[in-house]
Amino acid sequence: MLRQRQCGVFEEENNKMVSGTPQSPLKRQDATSVGFLLLNNFTMLAMASALETLRMANQLFGSELFSWTLISEDGEPVKASDGIIFTPDHSISDNIDVDILIVVGGVNITRSFNNKHTRWLRSKAQSGKIIGGICTGPYVLADAGLLDNQECSAHWECIASLQEHYQRVRCNNKLFTIEHNRMTSSGGSASMDMFLHLITLRYGSKLSTAVSDMFVCDRIRTENDRQRVPLRQSHNTGESRSKLVDIIELMESNLEEPIELDELASFVHVSRRQLERMFQRHLSCSPSRHYLKLRLDRARQLLKQSSMSIVEVAAACGFVSTPHFSRCYRKYNGISPRDDRKGSWQEPTHTTTVINKLALGPVEAKSQSVLNESQAEPSFGSVSVNI
Repeated sequence: MLRQRQCGVFEEENNKMVSGTPQSPLKRQDATSVGFLLLNNFTMLAMASALETLRMANQLFGSELFSWTLISEDGEPVKASDGIIFTPDHSISDNIDVDILIVVGGVNITRSFNNKHTRWLRSKAQSGKIIGGICTGPYVLADAGLLDNQECSAHWECIASLQEHYQRVRCNNKLFTIEHNRMTSSGGSASMDMFLHLITLRYGSKLSTAVSDMFVCDRIRTENDRQRVPLRQSHNTGESRSKLVDIIELMESNLEEPIELDELASFVHVSRRQLERMFQRHLSCSPSRHYLKLRLDRARQLLKQSSMSIVEVAAACGFVSTPHFSRCYRKYNGISPRDDRKGSWQEPTHTTTVINKLALGPVEAKSQSVLNESQAEPSFGSVSVNI
C-alpha cells in the first residue's frame, strides 16, 4: 500500500540523500519501474511531464532511481492528441512487471479504452501494483472499479461525468491525489507535481526541488493546490479577492440549490452591496450573472458527458423549470440544449485511417485532422473560447 511505503521505505530512502549526493548509491534492481499505458489520443503534455520528471531525477541523482516503459493495448503505435505517433515498448499481453502503472488519457476518453484494458488493470491491481491515471486516465480506473470509495483527481472537464457515472468515486478539484495504492492527477503539468511529490516522499525535498529548478518551475505544488483557481486572471487584489474566491467556491459547490445573494454575502461578512461591487470590479458582472454562468457551464458538461435527460440536467443545475433552463441556455450558448447535445455525438473516425493520414500527410493536414477530431469529441468537448 502506498501509505505504508510512505511511512517505511520512503523515510528510509530520505536518509540516503546528503548534500545532493547519495551516501550509498542504489543498485539498479532498486529502481522504481513505471509503466505508462498510452490510450489513443492521449495528452502528450501530461505524459511528458511525468516521464521527464523521472528522467531528471535520475540525472541529478547520478543513479537509476526510476525506469519507465511505454505500453499500448496491442503493441502498435499510438497517436497522441496532437497527432504525433508513439511506438510503445510492450503490449498489455506481454509479461510486464512494473511497480507503478499509469493510465495516460486525453481526448475522447470514453472511446479510447475497452474491456481488455479494464480487465488488465484489475489484474495488475489484484497483484498489488500501484495504479494511477493522469489527465482523463482516472476515468478508465473508475470504469474498472479501481477508485471505488477513494478520493480521485482528474481533469476538471471530465469530473462531472465521473461523478454522474461512478457515484462511488469521490472526485475532488485537487491537482493530484495519492491515496493508498492509487495515484491520480488532473491534466497538463499536474502530473509533474504528482511525481515531484513522489520523489519527495522517497528521496527527500532536496532532490525534488532540484528537479523543479531544472524545469524552471517557480514552486512545487502540493496535493492541496486546486487545479482551477477562481480569478486566475486577476492580479493582486488583497482581501477583497480572497473573499471573492471564497464566494465563487461556495457557488461552485451549490449549483443544484443556489444560495441567495444575501446569504452568500453573510458567509464572508460583507453586505450585499459590497458583494455586488466586488463582482463588478473584478469580473465586470453581477453576482447573479456569474452564478448563472457557473450553472450553465455545468449544464453543458452534463449534457455532453452524461445520459441525463434535459429535465434532469435542468434540475441538477438549479433551474426550476425546463423551459426557463432552455431559454437561458440558448441565450448564453447560442444553441438549444437539445441541439447542443445532438451536435456533439458524431461517428468516430476509424483509428487506423486517422493514424495513417496523420503519419503521412503534411503538417497542415495533420493539424486540421487533429482539430476535426477534437471537435467531434462526444464526451468532454464542453469548452470553447471566442476571441
